[in-house]
Amino acid sequence: MKITIVTGCDANYYPLLQELIASIRQFPESSGVDICIIDAGLSREQVGALSGSAARIVSPEWPAAIPTERTKGKDYLKACVCRPFIPEIFPGYDMYVWLDADTWVQRWSAIEMFIEAAKKGDRISLTSSADRAYTKPVRISWLGNWPIKVKNFYSSNGRKPFGNSYAKAMVEQYVLSAGCFALAADAPHWKPWQKLVIEAATKGKLFPAEQLALGKLVHLEGYRAELLPAYAHWLCVCKPRWDAEQNLFVEPFMPHEPLGVLHLSGVDELRADRTVTTPLETVTGDKVNLNYRFAGFDGGRLGRATPERA
Repeated sequence: MKITIVTGCDANYYPLLQELIASIRQFPESSGVDICIIDAGLSREQVGALSGSAARIVSPEWPAAIPTERTKGKDYLKACVCRPFIPEIFPGYDMYVWLDADTWVQRWSAIEMFIEAAKKGDRISLTSSADRAYTKPVRISWLGNWPIKVKNFYSSNGRKPFGNSYAKAMVEQYVLSAGCFALAADAPHWKPWQKLVIEAATKGKLFPAEQLALGKLVHLEGYRAELLPAYAHWLCVCKPRWDAEQNLFVEPFMPHEPLGVLHLSGVDELRADRTVTTPLETVTGDKVNLNYRFAGFDGGRLGRATPERA
């Protein structure tokens, strides 16, 4: 099986991209896996520096069905909108593993888990916002004792592109993460996902069109998903714990399973500057101050703490 890990970003996220690649290549098991990169606004110098680390670096065209007036000046969002098109951007692979540029791999076993689940061919392997440690995804507005508005990520962002029926049907659903997934090249998901992301990007915002479309694909249209445990792909907006003996980030609750892929989502200052730290509790109850970025390579500071998402 020919496997590639695909990621992509603009010049601002280049330091994180370097750290992601270093985190992958720290594992001998990654030697048979290619790395492919979507150039979503990298500088010429950055592309040159990456050429020795990546099998292919491509600056793709926008999906033709999306009006050009919506995409002009927003190449940094190609890494989002072009995600369902990666088998066409990087053809020739049997399995595609996507990792956002602001992720890094702490345990290779997590990558193996994503691949093994997707080998079934009829399902996408991913994680969701459902975990005992995560905050509840539904937000409720109250008028006295009465709830007057209930919303979540899907209903807040998906009403405009997909309508009220989508918002109503999806308000009870956990969010499926498009930030880390594996999907076989011949899986049935790609074409319908492409169609949905074009619809979402045309009628709504470019960000987060791919995640809204993925939710509709799985929750409403019935395409199969293999839901992996949250420790396989951890959203760092929820603080992990630190295992000082193993030198690993772990789940905050027992049995403190080591985290596989760490995603620096929702922690803008920590993501932008690795010298910024946050207090964490260790598994033995001590206190430490750490940054979540990959410790094995220093890619430097980001130019902007908050990514462009217009």
